[in-house]
Amino acid sequence: MLDIFSNTEQALRNFSIAFIPAFLGIILHEMGHGYMALRQGDYTAKFMGRLTLNPIPHIDPVGLIMFVLTSISGSFVFGWAKPVPIDVRNFRNPRHGLMLVALAGPLTNVLLAILFGLLLKITITLFPILAYQDSSAYIFVLSVLQMGIIINLGLALFNLFPIPPLDGSKVVSYFMPTRMAISYLSIERYGMLILIVLLATGILGPVLSPLLRGSYHLILNLFGIL
Repeated sequence: MLDIFSNTEQALRNFSIAFIPAFLGIILHEMGHGYMALRQGDYTAKFMGRLTLNPIPHIDPVGLIMFVLTSISGSFVFGWAKPVPIDVRNFRNPRHGLMLVALAGPLTNVLLAILFGLLLKITITLFPILAYQDSSAYIFVLSVLQMGIIINLGLALFNLFPIPPLDGSKVVSYFMPTRMAISYLSIERYGMLILIVLLATGILGPVLSPLLRGSYHLILNLFGIL
């Protein structure tokens, strides 16, 4: 009986640590796409109320369930929001605009990861670890800030994989001849199935893990935390 309560408590702690970083990372990722589309001349996301931190318009039921299930496990966090609606016909330069919009999401996550790194540095500078290591609230805050770096770097790296419909595919297609790009992006209808297979089989792990570990240490070194 005690094990059940202990496991439940740990699951709730894992969820609470991941919630704010994932909430900001997932929603601001989509808002990054929307704002860049706006700069390229497309107002679709704005008209549909997607340029907001209100989570309701962004929620994808399956993505939300995946976030809850993975976050309570404590191993990794994975989830997604509804893609921001974009009409490339409104872009001043459709191909260039699509590439910039695709990059805006991962770049937003990288900037968020750096921000969480800065907040972590400020926190341990103002409140040294040795002086506050016995405070559960302090440890919780440090865990949230560290998770903020990890989740946002993970979102950026994952979305840059060149598998349609991920953002990386739109960046890669920009450098292809038009006909080749159209054929390449047409794989999108099978993209989610491909991603599910790659995630379920763990094939992405050996590729993503060292990239995530290296970029995480890079941010810690940037602020002199390591």
